[in-house]
Amino acid sequence: MDKLTGQQIADAGLTGWVYLPGGLHTRIATGDFAAGLALVDRIGAAAQEQDHHPDLDLRYAFVDVRLTSHDAGGVTDADVRLARDISRFAADAGHQLRGAERSLVELALDSPDHAEVRGFYTAALAYTGEDDLSDPAGALPTVWFQWSGTQEPRQRWHLDVWVDPGEVQPRIDAALAAGGRLVDDSHAPSFWVLADAQGNRLCLCTWQER
Repeated sequence: MDKLTGQQIADAGLTGWVYLPGGLHTRIATGDFAAGLALVDRIGAAAQEQDHHPDLDLRYAFVDVRLTSHDAGGVTDADVRLARDISRFAADAGHQLRGAERSLVELALDSPDHAEVRGFYTAALAYTGEDDLSDPAGALPTVWFQWSGTQEPRQRWHLDVWVDPGEVQPRIDAALAAGGRLVDDSHAPSFWVLADAQGNRLCLCTWQER
């Protein structure tokens, strides 16, 4: 099954879902643990029937869902179909989908020679991979490496925060109101570079134009 592009996923018109790197995400507000467990049971039954299994995170007041096709390395029509079913299950139970609340954080190490330090982080974090290092369980942030110069002072780490395109401007506005500044928007709508009051940088990223 072919992997879908970000635009194809957007064109599918999935209300309440957001596309973040490698997967479809939503947060379903269930209100309490019992309601969330009942929803998880129904999702699980559909997943077994379709032989397509999502990642589910059951919390007291909500259920987080991530859909991806591991054999394709991204989102496929199978994920879109299951997302529509999950949306229907949530609606039947009177639950709201709040996908815009979902985001994904990656850690980027700015290094003049990532080969020199990659093995250290692979070992210390018990991660796997070559250029991008990942938690085998998929629970912790991905670590990737970006070339930097050697002049001091310089920032060593920065965060990449992946959000739905509709969330970018509210996040920027809130960050600026909290004392930050917009450093660079020349790569928008792929990413925007922000900095805190001390100059530490963070990128807000979306799937667009990638």
